[in-house]
Amino acid sequence: MADNNQSPRAQDAPLIRIEDMRVHFGPVKAVDGISFDIRRGETLGLVGESGSGKTTVGRAILRALDDIDGKLRFTLDDTSTDLRALRGEKLRAFRKHMQLIFQDPYSSLNPRMTVRDIIAEPLEAGAERLSKSEIDTRVREIAQKCRLNLEHLRRFPHAFSGGQRQRICIARALVSNPEFVVCDESVSALDVSIQADILNLLMDLQDELNTTYLFIAHDLSVVAQISDRVAVMYVGQLMELTDTVTLFERPLHPYTKALFSAIPRLDPQSTFEPVRLAGDIPNPSDPPPGCRFSTRCPFARDRCRSEQPAWREVQPGHLVACHFAEDLADEPRSLSR
Repeated sequence: MADNNQSPRAQDAPLIRIEDMRVHFGPVKAVDGISFDIRRGETLGLVGESGSGKTTVGRAILRALDDIDGKLRFTLDDTSTDLRALRGEKLRAFRKHMQLIFQDPYSSLNPRMTVRDIIAEPLEAGAERLSKSEIDTRVREIAQKCRLNLEHLRRFPHAFSGGQRQRICIARALVSNPEFVVCDESVSALDVSIQADILNLLMDLQDELNTTYLFIAHDLSVVAQISDRVAVMYVGQLMELTDTVTLFERPLHPYTKALFSAIPRLDPQSTFEPVRLAGDIPNPSDPPPGCRFSTRCPFARDRCRSEQPAWREVQPGHLVACHFAEDLADEPRSLSR
């Protein structure tokens, strides 16, 4: 876990700024009015239960979806681009700045293509016209950075282990030298020892290439290792966002406290007492009128059930969507870890 409020890589100016972003699939409010920045050079972790909308956020930023409301801006060289307005060739040309590392290193690689062709595909499909020698040079350079032997480039995906396949996926995502990469559960399909190797590789590449990551995950220990800041999502909305150390040491939102209470401790003498949340997760097609978490929150009051809490900064750099975050700040530590 990082030991400061901001990584030395991260810059204050946001690379991506999202304001009141909404993504609805018919009646389903997959993402419903979220606002946050992603700073240049940082890793922003995005956590939450399955179905909370994490992957939809990543797909929306990458413009893999069309029906997006709100503001979504990407700043390059002091030029701000409205991602929602990009269409056709303009969107195709802009894709070199944004890439994706998939969750499954097996199904995300074409078994009929060599590793060289897989890594080269973003360059060949992009708007930038490069010669074969230029493409080969870039492929070899990024393959070496991703700890792949040059002889691997002639082989097919079936010849590699899961960790090697994920390094191929990382090389494919980074070959166009993007400023921003979405890592969507990129280590969840790997063994624990391989996870550590891939996380270290991602961090080394970030330092070398000054890449910005949105790291989507369920595993809080993985998020703690790689993230500079962490955002917590629940039923299409953000509950809390702050730097990693603060979030793990002093979470303010009851949902965040419940998540962290479920992390097993290494100390065999400690008592494992996860917070048990009563009630069901709300239907995203028909969410409750107040706080989304009010149906399960052990501290919910009448105001929580009728009034949606504002997304507000309760401490410098610490944003929370809870009416009573200040009151709950000093709740027993057993709620958080």
